[in-house]
Amino acid sequence: MTTKTKSNGNIVAIVAMFFLFAMISFVTNLASPMGDILKNQFSIPNWQGTLGVFANFIAYALMGYPAGNLLQKMGYKKTALIAITVGFVGVGIQTLSGVAESFGVYLLGAFVAGFSMCLLNTVVNPMLNSLGGGGNKGNQLIQLGGSFNSLAGTLVIILTGVLIPSIAKAQISDVFPLMYAALAIFAFAFVVISWSTIPEKDNNKTISKDTYSKYGPMSFRHFILGAIAIFIYVGVEVGVPNVLNKWLQNPNLNVLGLSSGAEAVAASVTATYWLLMLVGRLLGAAVGSKVSAKAMLTIASVIGLALVIGAILADTSAMVNMPVFKNSPDGLFGLVNVPVNAMLLVLVGLCTSVMWGGIFNLAVEGLGKYTEKASGIFMALVCGGGVLPLVQNAVVDMQDGIGYQVSYWVVVAGLLYLLYYALIGSKNVNKDIPVK
Repeated sequence: MTTKTKSNGNIVAIVAMFFLFAMISFVTNLASPMGDILKNQFSIPNWQGTLGVFANFIAYALMGYPAGNLLQKMGYKKTALIAITVGFVGVGIQTLSGVAESFGVYLLGAFVAGFSMCLLNTVVNPMLNSLGGGGNKGNQLIQLGGSFNSLAGTLVIILTGVLIPSIAKAQISDVFPLMYAALAIFAFAFVVISWSTIPEKDNNKTISKDTYSKYGPMSFRHFILGAIAIFIYVGVEVGVPNVLNKWLQNPNLNVLGLSSGAEAVAASVTATYWLLMLVGRLLGAAVGSKVSAKAMLTIASVIGLALVIGAILADTSAMVNMPVFKNSPDGLFGLVNVPVNAMLLVLVGLCTSVMWGGIFNLAVEGLGKYTEKASGIFMALVCGGGVLPLVQNAVVDMQDGIGYQVSYWVVVAGLLYLLYYALIGSKNVNKDIPVK
């Protein structure tokens, strides 16, 4: 194979991975607005409305490690094709739930789709890191792929807002266009990847049984600490906007000082957090080849800590005009009056945006042939996104249901751990283990 042919093959592979990165967010983020639809269509309590999101995260916990084994045995291309097929089935089941008007069928579809998202994540992260050659270049590709992930998530917010003008009267059938689009994209991705030449590692199928029994990803201290970091990171990423949205729209506190429309403003502020994650990932991709993953994670953790602590300690009566992503009839963007605490928490999105790539890059550095299985373990620990927010909300309830600011000390603890990992825990102290 000539150098030019190999380069062209790598470009196609990178584009394909970016495409799959976007699909992960598109399908996963659809579960959040679907929770509001389910709540109103089936007249169920709030916690049951979030079971679709929970089903997605539980699928990660169950499938993460097997996904790593599958990737190691089948390789990147076959695993990606399997994941796309499972995703098509999962979204198809969710679509059928709208026809059957069945809450249980929807949850089954969300669970199956979660398996697909786990498999896709298991493929795209090590694949992009490998295509970039590891190190800073690998981190840069992961950050750029993450920007497509954020863009797709933002598009879901925009499109659901267009399709559902009144959430109180919404039905699953209202978002059929999004589900049809997801099915079409999955089918298209299957065809593209089937015809693409995806670079594979030569050692995927040649690891001896003796190697399996003696070493593995868990033999590396920096990987174990990195896996914990991913669990905490996803919990921080999800918990910050989750509690922020609930705080801003709490009618008993009325921190926005509005007689009506607090829900709309709260949603706009929360959407802006995710939009800033897109901005942050684009910036991370731009500087990823020049700034090490360690430095990037360190800076993001320090700034995140300053913002969250500031939000905890600031007076809620201090208000500021904040530009937000509104997605309303009068425009996509506009100014709203919010507590300075809210603005500080929204800015945390810039910090969390670059953490995933940095943690993954640091944790798999030096793992060699164990990288694929390590990626599967990572995916299992994505379930932190369903666990830590529960802990944070429990703190809110412990404070008579109004301890929103106090609950962010949970986030502070998480960010402190991420800072520790960046500075100390990410060092590979097991370089004596053979990885070829």
